[in-house]
Amino acid sequence: MTGSALPRLLRPRALRPGDLVVIASLSGPLAAAHEPNVEQTVVVLERMGFRVRRAPLLQAGRRHWWSAARPAEIAAELNGLLRDPEVRAIAASDGGQTALGYLDLIDVEAIRADPKPILGYSDISLLHLVLYARTGLVGFHADMAVPGFGGHWQAAPVARRAELENLYSGLLTGTEAIGALPASPLWECWRPGRAEGPLIGGVINRIVLAQATPFALPLERFDGAVLFWEETGGLASHLWSYLQVLRHCGILDRISGMVVGVPHEISGLGPGASPTLPEIVLDVLGDRDIPVLGNVEFGHAGPNLPMPVGIRAGLDAQQRTLSLLEPAVVPHTMTGPITPSTADQ
Repeated sequence: MTGSALPRLLRPRALRPGDLVVIASLSGPLAAAHEPNVEQTVVVLERMGFRVRRAPLLQAGRRHWWSAARPAEIAAELNGLLRDPEVRAIAASDGGQTALGYLDLIDVEAIRADPKPILGYSDISLLHLVLYARTGLVGFHADMAVPGFGGHWQAAPVARRAELENLYSGLLTGTEAIGALPASPLWECWRPGRAEGPLIGGVINRIVLAQATPFALPLERFDGAVLFWEETGGLASHLWSYLQVLRHCGILDRISGMVVGVPHEISGLGPGASPTLPEIVLDVLGDRDIPVLGNVEFGHAGPNLPMPVGIRAGLDAQQRTLSLLEPAVVPHTMTGPITPSTADQ
């Protein structure tokens, strides 16, 4: 796609009370033990004011290898949801290892005609990156059913759950910028400075994989971007290697800032380990003057702060603040790509 015109930012229409949100298996299967997580997700989303329905493939015990179904079946169900005017948002049930199998089967014209929020992280971050590259769609890197709404949220303190519920509801229904995301004492300044630009990111291994497909984000998409990433599993050395890939392909020379999520089950990053994650990041960045904010709660360590892909964000690493500077959705009467005049509203 490099050299062609970049798609303009495509925001979904704001959700209204009573709108239908469908929980769908966009990657991995639903284990029978996690059926209560889906049921609890329905409760959470209904409390936000939405109607909730399960897509047909979301059946406990249904699987094909490591997936909920064959990639073509998942794509067919996703395309049906994208084309259905009653469906106003799609929440993934879980992550997994399947999105790479159907990137070429997604009905991008249906997305352009009726953009909808797709919520999820992990393997779903690959969908966000590719659909942002192909259509400009804002991707909702956010919690999903099993490990999120029905998992991490239920283990969080009551006050935190209420804070997250208000945050998610405002992001999906509000047409004003959210502003500062709720910070925590975990946040660390790894390199001071300020940056402002569109949020782009996800699981770092999926960022690397996305760039290896024909649907890669053009490097121009990273100009001035605030890159956010996290990782689960694997080795500390893998993180160093992934960052080196981003360096080699020129991404680190284009971004204006970096936000790193809380690492999850990374071998070699335990207490007293060397190198530390900040040392790994700063080693690869070298002398690039890029502010870095670390240990931010998004990704597998959950519950997730939402990180809407493509939305302009403001980062002040020294003050440990991260702000969403524009809304992720457009007023209900608006549809279609965002023009420069409407993007600043």
